[in-house]
Amino acid sequence: MTRTVFCRKYQKDLPGLERPPFPGAKGEDIFQHVSRAAWEDWQAHQTRLINEKHLSMTDFKARRYLMEQMDRFLSGEDFDQAEGYVPED
Repeated sequence: MTRTVFCRKYQKDLPGLERPPFPGAKGEDIFQHVSRAAWEDWQAHQTRLINEKHLSMTDFKARRYLMEQMDRFLSGEDFDQAEGYVPED
C-alpha cells in the first residue's frame, strides 16, 4: 500500500517517498512532510539550477545554496529560477 503524506509544497495528501532522501533530521523531515511528486519536481529543478548556473558540487557554497533553494522550493516559498532555461513543448 502506498504511504501518503500531507505535502508541505502542494498542501494536499499525496503519495510519499519510500524512504528518506538522505540521512539525518532533514531527510526524515522531508520523508514525513514532502510528497514523491514534490521531491521529483525538486530534483528536476535542482538539475536545472546546477546546469544553468554552472554549480560545482565540490564547492561548499554551491551545496549550501542548493540546500537553501530546496528548503524554499519544498516549503512553497519563492525560489530561484534557472535563467536561460526554456521548457520543452
